[in-house]
Formats: sequence, C-alpha cells, structure tokens
Amino acid sequence: RRIADPDLPVALRELLTIRLQASTTSTSKYKALMNGISADGRLRGTLQFCGASRTGRWAGRLFQPQNLPRATLNQATIDTGIEALKSDCADLLFDNVMELTSSALRGVIIAPNGKKLVVSDLSNIEGRMLAWLAGEDWKIKAFSDFDKGIGADLYKLAYARAFNIEPGDVTKDQRQIGKVMELGLGYGGGVAAFVTFALTYALDLDELATAALPNIPVKVQRDAMSWYKKSVEQNQTYGLSERVFITCDSLKRMWRNAHTATVPFWYELEEAVKRAISSPSITIPCRKLRVRRDGAWLRVVLPSGRAVCYPSPRLDDGQISYMGTNPYSRKWQRLKTYGGKLVENVTQAAARDVLAGNMPRIESAGYGIVLTVHDEVLTEAPDTPDYSHKHLSSLLATNPDWALDLPLNAGGFESYRYKKE
Repeated sequence: RRIADPDLPVALRELLTIRLQASTTSTSKYKALMNGISADGRLRGTLQFCGASRTGRWAGRLFQPQNLPRATLNQATIDTGIEALKSDCADLLFDNVMELTSSALRGVIIAPNGKKLVVSDLSNIEGRMLAWLAGEDWKIKAFSDFDKGIGADLYKLAYARAFNIEPGDVTKDQRQIGKVMELGLGYGGGVAAFVTFALTYALDLDELATAALPNIPVKVQRDAMSWYKKSVEQNQTYGLSERVFITCDSLKRMWRNAHTATVPFWYELEEAVKRAISSPSITIPCRKLRVRRDGAWLRVVLPSGRAVCYPSPRLDDGQISYMGTNPYSRKWQRLKTYGGKLVENVTQAAARDVLAGNMPRIESAGYGIVLTVHDEVLTEAPDTPDYSHKHLSSLLATNPDWALDLPLNAGGFESYRYKKE
C-alpha cells in the first residue's frame, strides 16, 4: 500500500520494490526441493497423513505443497519464463525474476516420459458441504441446478439473494462481491474476515466499498453504523475507515439474512458441544452430527462415521476450550473455539472424507496419485486417450454412501507440467 502512494519519491519506491522482491519467501522452496530430491528425480515425503489435527487433512512437508504461492503471471508468461530459467537467461526477459520463480513453482512437478499429469479439483466442496450439513436447501438446489447447466453461477446467486435482485442482472463486479461474501462469511466471520480475505487474495477493500456501498439498503447501513460506533469505543475497527467498515459489516449482515439455515447451525453446534462437555457419556444430536464427551475427549461424529476430536475440553464462563498446538507459537496449550470455528472444522473434515473416500477408486482406475493439494488430486497416468481429466473428475465426484444427496462436481486438466488451471 505504501508503494502505491503517489507522493513517494521514485528512488524510494524503487528501493521498496527491490526489497519486496528479495524477501519473497516462496522461492526458498527451491532449496527444499533440491535438498529433498531422490536419485531417481522423485521427491518423496511431501505429505503427512492426518497432519491437520482437527480435520484429518493431509499436511504439507518438505517444500510445503499445500502452501504454494498464487501465480501473479499468466500461464503463457510462466511457460516462457521456465524455458528462460532453464536457458539461464531469465534476467534478459524479466525485470522481476523473483516474481517469475515464485509464479513458476508449480512447474517443478513434471510427468516422466510416456506419462502425463491428470489433475482434478472438487468444485467448491467446502461451500457445498457446509450447505448440506446446515440444510440450506435453496443453496443445495442451486449447486445441483448449476451442475446440470440450468442454474445460475453461485457467486452471482449469492449477490442476488443478498441484494434481492435477479441473478441475471448481476454484473461482473457484483459477482466479485458475491464471491468475497461466499468465501469469507461461511463460518461466522465478520469485518475481520474481510481483512483476512483482503490480505490473502490481494483484495482492495476501498474498491469493494466503492462497488458495493451504493447498493446496500439504508437500514442495513444504519445497523452497520451502530456496530461501527461500538467498535470504535472498543478499538476494534482493524484500521479500516468508517466507509469500508460499514460496507464489510453490511455485506456480512446481508449474507447472514440470506442464509437462514447456516447461521443457526453455528450456534446449535456450539450449544451441543457445551451440553456434551457438561454431560459426559451422553450423545447430543446436532443436525447430521453427533456430539459426545467420553473421559478426556470430545468427539463430533461426522456423517461418514469418522470423528473430529478435541482433547481435554473445558467450559470456562461459557467459553469452550481444548488442548492443542498453537498455530503460531507451535506450543501445546489451551485453545479457545466457538460455533463458527467448530462448523469450519466439521465442514473441512467431511469434505476431506469425500476426497479420501474416492482415492482408492482413482488408484484402481490406473491413475497414480502423486499429490493432493486441499481438494485437488494430482495424478500420473499413461499418455493415452484412455486416461482423461473428465474420467478422473467423474471418479473424484462420486457420491459416498453417507452423502448420496450431496451435490458434487469436479473439473480438471491434463498437462506434462503442473500448473494452476
């Protein structure tokens, strides 16, 4: 943001730009790759099974494939850059070589001779799973209709439902607002979620306010203003201007008004967990979940039959906590949680079970899984028409027995070098 200041001297702007280029941490992954590669050119041990304590997802190891940087260059430029790097002349073609090496990181994974990479990704599996677990019927139908080619794009629908307009009237800029709402607000997040989202996805909140604020109903803005004044008193405005804060809080309110099943789900699960902690050995039902405490363990049983586990659960003045590893300090300590976070845990865990349940089917069909990145599977297969991304996607999106009515879809691509499609 400081670099964009028009009053900044040119020399200082250039110095800051060079400093940012040099501090790109993603390029350190190349060192990890070089140090970890085997004699046959393979890199092994990049994933830890059940490495994510709560959800059971795989955790990245060595060069952290679960945390690859977002490419800032288009794929054609990256392809040219890779050839330039191999020819040792990238500095002649690119002003910012560090940006190139960061964007090209996925390209280090290539198919061996006679084979190709076949990649598929479950489409918005978290959003689908959350709607299914919460019983948000209109949204489940929307996903199903979209998959059949007869429904609106969900980000358009999210905006349309929040602003009470027809999906067909949603503009490209308004769709982007709908996307931000969908990805940032599903687990109880508010203004702080927009701040986090902005940092992760390089979203300009001032531009968001300019695009969204004129269409937000006056009553919603008034309610958001009241919350802003309270937040000012508590010094919790996150450094946002009044205009941006009110926009973010208004969008939160409108999203919640449109999700009449999801919002109560946060509070119902929190209450079920509190009851279970206070009533050992008694199973507390909560929609498609079952919550139970036995001894030092609290378990939230998923529809798949697997459980999300919380050791040493405790209630202190109504606040839920458990023992776990602090994600920042890496120390074992008591961690606090709440309804939205609990819903996030079970949603991601159930989404993981869909992926994991279909992996044996994928392997049996001849696709050798070499990596999973969140909800994406990267496979290696013979370079023949018999193996395709459409076939792989159909295998990946197969409904498990425990979720036959969950709308699933997947899409992918084939390539000799890994990339972000």
